[in-house]
Amino acid sequence: MSRKYFGTDGIRGRVGEFPITPDFVLRLGYAAGKVLARNAQTLPAGVAHPVVLIGKDTRLSGYMLEAALQAGLCAAGVHVRLVGPMPTPAVAYLTRALRLQAGIVISASHNPFEDNGIKFFSATGEKLEDETELAIEQELAREMVMFPPAELGRVKRIDDAAARYTEFCKSSFPFEQDLRGLKIVVDCAHGASYHIAPQVFHELGAEVIAVGNTPDGTNINRECGATHTATMSAAVRQHRAGFGVALDGDADRVMMADADGRIFDGDQLLYIIARFRQSLGRLKGGVVGTLMSNLGLQHALERLSIPFVRARVGDRYVLELLNERGWYLGGESSGHILCLQKHTTGDGIIAALQVLRALRETGQTLAEYTADLHMYPQCLLNVRVATPVDLQHGDIRHAVERVEKELGVNGRVVLRSSGTEPLVRVMVESADGAQAQRHAESIAAAVRAAVR
Repeated sequence: MSRKYFGTDGIRGRVGEFPITPDFVLRLGYAAGKVLARNAQTLPAGVAHPVVLIGKDTRLSGYMLEAALQAGLCAAGVHVRLVGPMPTPAVAYLTRALRLQAGIVISASHNPFEDNGIKFFSATGEKLEDETELAIEQELAREMVMFPPAELGRVKRIDDAAARYTEFCKSSFPFEQDLRGLKIVVDCAHGASYHIAPQVFHELGAEVIAVGNTPDGTNINRECGATHTATMSAAVRQHRAGFGVALDGDADRVMMADADGRIFDGDQLLYIIARFRQSLGRLKGGVVGTLMSNLGLQHALERLSIPFVRARVGDRYVLELLNERGWYLGGESSGHILCLQKHTTGDGIIAALQVLRALRETGQTLAEYTADLHMYPQCLLNVRVATPVDLQHGDIRHAVERVEKELGVNGRVVLRSSGTEPLVRVMVESADGAQAQRHAESIAAAVRAAVR
């Protein structure tokens, strides 16, 4: 049975348009609370009500959606703990550390401020399984019946949440090491990490130049952060910093820059972590990427005899494959990197610290440590669509087959519908960048023709 509302990363959309409306989010909170209440027999001794943590990013609409969510949860007899603006991975960590029954993040991640979304974490700090999301959707279809007044949930605020998470991030870096002598630009995308990420790197000894750290409710991800790395790159050069770290609006993805302002994406950062862990004898198994991971990453890992497999696009699917194989390291080219030895979910701050540790211990730069990684040019085009598209449509399928035949073993085609936006994503990878561009445009044209 397919999910109606949940995509690859929770429920997401334009604020004020279904399903990102106060009435739906209230019902969503109630439905999620009912599903949790059915599992009340698993609550710790002495705990009568399920307890759920709610965090959010810095979007103005977060206030409205937070109020709706907590009302729905309380109506279902669930206690709520609020932490305010907080990175997505922080909510995952705090849910697990405080022994709560679930965590909820109000965020649209890298999307513009006009969008927002709701995503859930289980008691173990992992994304919900498909079956649990289906159970919530089934509950949404039922009548909303409020619990008796004496059994309603209560709401409290956790005042030290930011400090707890800051210490957790610092604990992922070796105690005997520090970042003294490094100047680092930290771009917080005017998002949820604005009051945390600069502090983490500062407390580890770095000189920090913070940018994108003055959110106003509408500027999240606007020309900054992991989706607009030119801002970080320019700041690195301007301040003559050694590194740049750019996070997205909810800080679960990261991009980095070297002293020249050159950008290193998720595939390159994943390679650094994998190579370094292998050198320490601490790489368990191999590495999980996605359909979008660069072919150059696959070839470079193969040369190091590190197994590499691809999951569907979405960090939840990377996590599923990691758990299935018993491996610890995986990620996406977009900057979602999962270091399961350190955290249960993708964490931009922790991933950046793992990269900095490798470079600190080896004395190499980002460029030097990735010298054996030869990235294939990729052309990614987004085709906006109003309704779902059958990607097996005859003309689309024929266009893809023509390109794949011409590329042979020296390239790849990935065609997929976005799980978070009304887009069809066309990616062509080839040793020849111009060829990748030409083929991607031909496939995109076929998609546009099919939806007219």
